[in-house]
This record gives sequence, structure tokens and C-alpha cells, in this order.
Amino acid sequence: MKPSKTPAAPAVKFDPGTRGPLSGYRVIDLSRLVAGNMLSLQLGDFGADVIKIEPPTGDPLRDWRDDGKPLHWKTYGRNKRSVALNLRRESDMLALKTLIDQADVLIENYRPGTLEKMGLAPDTLLERNPGLIVVRISGFGQTGPYAKLPGFGTLVEAMSGFAARTGFPDREPILPPLALADMIAGVYGSSAVSMALLARERGQAQGQVIDLSLLEPIFSVLGPEAAIYQFTGAIKERVGSASNTSSPRNVYACSDGKYVALSGSTQTVAQRIFQIIGRPDMIDDPRFATNTDRVKHRPLVDEAVGAWFARHPRDEALRIMRDAGATVGPVYNIADAVVDPHFRERGVFLDVEDEEYGSVPMHNIVPRLSQTPGVWNRAAPALGQHTEEVLKAAGVPSEQVQAILNKEKP
Repeated sequence: MKPSKTPAAPAVKFDPGTRGPLSGYRVIDLSRLVAGNMLSLQLGDFGADVIKIEPPTGDPLRDWRDDGKPLHWKTYGRNKRSVALNLRRESDMLALKTLIDQADVLIENYRPGTLEKMGLAPDTLLERNPGLIVVRISGFGQTGPYAKLPGFGTLVEAMSGFAARTGFPDREPILPPLALADMIAGVYGSSAVSMALLARERGQAQGQVIDLSLLEPIFSVLGPEAAIYQFTGAIKERVGSASNTSSPRNVYACSDGKYVALSGSTQTVAQRIFQIIGRPDMIDDPRFATNTDRVKHRPLVDEAVGAWFARHPRDEALRIMRDAGATVGPVYNIADAVVDPHFRERGVFLDVEDEEYGSVPMHNIVPRLSQTPGVWNRAAPALGQHTEEVLKAAGVPSEQVQAILNKEKP
């Protein structure tokens, strides 16, 4: 049985002629799986011509399937063209070099040193194409003791300290249930590419190399934890859905079994919450008078707030809290989100045309620019769909193109 949903607006249609703020820039994406695809997705969503170079077996992201459907690829392959090359063959490698010579950006996520073994060392590429921006994605960076280690996001989510902060104190650390480190790195990477292109346009640099590890971006989201440890000796511990920084802040169960998330991270809001739950005495109680006091006595705060929510069904609790100016929201799963009127009116996700399935819902282009918005240029391509088109336009000799298409040795 298919899940029910609110009728959607007509599916967004792709228009290869639309131009975004990155129109005119060409990106060669040699990467596999998530981080590189997230990076090139951001660039493609704003008009860059992203050419995915895939092995004959395709990007492994195509094999991440749900009910047999390649929905990860449908989402993260949009606004890209696919060229299938076997880089172990001379003809295909020569074709790749021709494409790189004409590109603005190259993205790769091989293990450090592999690009050099392929004869594609950044110094060599920059000699051929001085304006090229080379993005090198790896688990731990191009230098350091761990540089040559395999670098899946799972490892850096653990080693960054992120997992040690996630979960409950009496249970094992929790890894995120999605490719969080890769996603964060992809967003950082797209920002870095934009800065490098801007520097090139301003004459501050020609081409350059971006060393993008998965480790450093996710470590950065931990904020001041290194400083806190240095100056206080404290190691932040797991606190479930609570916070080491502010109180009240947690997920609370309502009388109907549904959950809400609440944050009282400012003094005014915290006092407002105490009034709402019928505990004005907590405002002047020295145990709860300041945020520092409340964090120190967090279990008592959560006990009082949680008892109030346990007496009210979720919708009623939300109404009361919101009417009084508290910061609270429901805990949604995807079934809740896709029917929420705010999500739909804002277009947080859109139904996008798809030849195979009619339409596929996917997240909208982020962020929203008022004058130069993102573009819907292409649906996620079939493997090698644009090989002939791209290679011929790049000036690759026709006999070489045919050899690549026919997988014959030229």
C-alpha cells in the first residue's frame, strides 16, 4: 500500500535552457557516493554544467535503492550529465584529460595519492589548465598520519567526537542514521568552490587546490568544545535530547504518546515556560534562576516540564505553549512533514517530473536567492546518457568517441 498524501501541485518540469548564477562554469565530478555528489549538486542546482564521470558500473550511489528504486540517485543526480568512461583504457583517459582541460572545477574523492598514480596530479592538471579549481575530498585530508586510511563518513563521525555526544549517558554512542559527515563536507565544499571561483574572477588567484576532509567539517560543528576542554577540563557528555548548554531543552512525551521538542534557551522564554506549566515559583528559586543554574539542575527542570506535557495531548500542548510565546514544535517523521501545510506552501520539497516514475518528491533547491535563484535543468541521468554528446562537444575525435561507446580498444 502506498502512503497517502495531500494532493501536490503539478510536478516541477526541467528546462535545460534556464540559467543560474553559476551558468557558464563547467564541473567535472569524478567522485563517488555522497560528499562529492552533494557538492556538485549544490553547484548544479545553481546552473553549473556538472559532468559526472562514472565507471561502466556507475556511481555506487545508484545502487542505494528503496523498494528497488534508485531514489538517492534521482535526488542527488539531478542537474548533472553522465559520461561513462573506463579510465583503465587509454582512449577514455585521454577523453577525460580533454574534458578537464576545458573545465573550471574538478571534484575527486580517491584515496590520497591515487590521482597522482593516474597521471592526474594537481600540479600536472594546473600546468595544463591554470585556472582549474581541484577539490580533493578524503576522510582525513591529504596530509597527516591518517591520510592514507579509508575515510568513510562513519569513521569521522566517530573520531570527530560527534558520536560521543549523541545518545544517552547509559547507552552506547550513537552514529547518525544518514551520511551526515558527507553532507556537511559537501556544503562546505560548494562554498569553498564559490570562494575559489570568486578569487579567480578578482585576479587574486588562478586555479588552486581545495583539500576537503570529511573530518574537519563535522568537527567544526561541535563549536567551542576544544576551548571548553582546554579551559575547564570538562568533556561534554551524552545527555540524550537535552543540552549541556541550555535548559529547559528536551523532547517531551505528551498524553497521547506523541512528542514535542522545546527550547528555553533565553531567560525570558525559560521564565515564560515556568509560568505556562504552573510553576512560577521556579523563576525565583536559586536552583533555576539563571541558565547556568538550570543546566546544573537539569533533571529537576525536565521533571517539572515533562509532567506538564504528560497531562496534555500534543496539539493542545502546542497551542497553549505557542499562544503564550514559548518556543516549541512537534517531533515529525517524514509522513508528518509531507502533509504539513507550511512545508507544502514554502515548497520545502517539490514533486519533480520523472520519466520513469512520473514524478519524484525531493528537497527544493537550497538556499533561496531572490535575484538569481537555483534552476531545474536536468533530471538525474541514466548511466552514460550524455557520453557522446559531451565528448563530441569537447572536440574528442569521432573515432575515439566511437571506440569509447563501443568499448573497443582503439
